[in-house]
Amino acid sequence: MGYETILYEKQGGVATITLNRPQALNAFIPQMNAELLDALKDAERDGAIRCLLLTGAGKAFSAGQDLKARTKEQRGSLGESLRERYHPIILHLRRTEKIVLAAVNGVAAGAGCNLALACDLRIASEEARFIEAFVRVGLAPDCGGSFFLPRLIGLSKALELLLLGEAVEASEAIRIGLVAKVVPSTELPKAAREMAERLARGPRSIGLIKRAVNRVLLPELEAQLEYEACLQEIAGRSADYDEGVRAFLEKRQPVFSGK
Repeated sequence: MGYETILYEKQGGVATITLNRPQALNAFIPQMNAELLDALKDAERDGAIRCLLLTGAGKAFSAGQDLKARTKEQRGSLGESLRERYHPIILHLRRTEKIVLAAVNGVAAGAGCNLALACDLRIASEEARFIEAFVRVGLAPDCGGSFFLPRLIGLSKALELLLLGEAVEASEAIRIGLVAKVVPSTELPKAAREMAERLARGPRSIGLIKRAVNRVLLPELEAQLEYEACLQEIAGRSADYDEGVRAFLEKRQPVFSGK
């Protein structure tokens, strides 16, 4: 199929998927969810592809869900949105034996942050920032954030990022173990490509290594994604979420009431 919100190319055993809504900081809309999942499935079916490289166009990796479609009048069920549009993507990234590398070129916030965390490895530019932004708009973490983050950086640091919603700069991200490597922004495409091609040239056992790690993680991840969806349904019906979205769109600080 022809894609409008992503770029997709295959070369040298690597399938590169670029989120391509730069004018919206690559924020997700339903079409982009569908196109990303379709590309992931195509790469899975292609026996010549050994590694998937996921990145963003422009100055952002992904700002997460596009909140312009999340006003009180049109938000719908946040739980069902997660189950239908995000969970299949996160589970596909983890279930495939092909290694998935995220090249985080700029801000990765909310669902965009957790999309990067769901990948096997992350390489970041010096301009990258990771933000568990959910608390800023009165939401709970989703897309596996509550699952991946404590396993990557430990419980205390994960709670700090989730509860305060503060940005983690690239230098801090590598120090705490969120990313494998940080490079200057101009060098990221080349460095990411080199790492992806190295993974694509790897032995059959790299898929088995991922399978071994996943054997314990996958059942817990599936259960946690469903639990996150239930919590998000509650949060999405709160007055604080309505205030959070209004404040975001009005570019001001929210005033939460705890309701």
